[in-house]
Amino acid sequence: MAKVAFLGLGVMGFPMAGHLVAKGGHEVTVYNRNGAKAQAWADKFKGKTAPTPKAAATGQDFVMCCVGNDDDLRAVTIGADGAFAGMTKGAVFVDHTTASAEVARELDAASKTAGFSFIDAPVSGGQAGAENGVLTVMCGGEEAAFKRAEPVIASYARMCKLLGPAGAGQLTKMVNQICIAGLVQGLSEGIHFARKAGLDVEAVIETISKGAAQSWQMENRYKTMNADKFDFGFAVDWMRKDLGLVLDEAQRNGARLPVTALVDQFYADVQAAGGRRWDTSSLITRLR
Repeated sequence: MAKVAFLGLGVMGFPMAGHLVAKGGHEVTVYNRNGAKAQAWADKFKGKTAPTPKAAATGQDFVMCCVGNDDDLRAVTIGADGAFAGMTKGAVFVDHTTASAEVARELDAASKTAGFSFIDAPVSGGQAGAENGVLTVMCGGEEAAFKRAEPVIASYARMCKLLGPAGAGQLTKMVNQICIAGLVQGLSEGIHFARKAGLDVEAVIETISKGAAQSWQMENRYKTMNADKFDFGFAVDWMRKDLGLVLDEAQRNGARLPVTALVDQFYADVQAAGGRRWDTSSLITRLR
């Protein structure tokens, strides 16, 4: 059993922190900007709450974090009330936020100066993966710190891998989002084409999903896409945030991402049509 803090109790963080107690058996203290949500978590999982990130981090072996973006991450880590001000020497900070590789390297440098470790560890698997404790976790950082944190992360992960130094986790998550963007657009066009051709979409997908076209998106999203249901899963606003990180990084490293840039603009069309909170499979609405 470890002493763990968890910062950020959104749709991902709330169940992830819960698994640390229910599956991991750890002693968990949580912090959330909305204190009522933190108290609701504590009531459900018999954990503790803290009024600031610093208070949550003080005395902990591990501090996990899952917030919205670079600015949110800096807000809970840096400054007088930030978690870094309360971190114990030798502790490990594990950041599950999907953020930039740049901020990961920045916070890694700050952690080294202060005498603790930092791991950037964005996740894939969405809300369902968090609730079921089967997330994929992509990590960047030092191997020794990763080996210490891995058994704790295992409380909510089915796959957890160290990909390289600080920032490598975020860069791997960018690869993940590049691949998803192209897959969702391809699936949208395939379903749209099948409809226009007068085919039975369910029969078509049942057939081609047993061949080379098969994907997680096809198996888990085609039925709801065909039924025009987009009220679950990873929101368009979040995907545009992630693709913005991807395209910014591509400008720095010289990667050419024509399809990703195009799909990002397609998601902008979905936002403009009122689909900011629809899930990412709503790309198909552009083709109707």
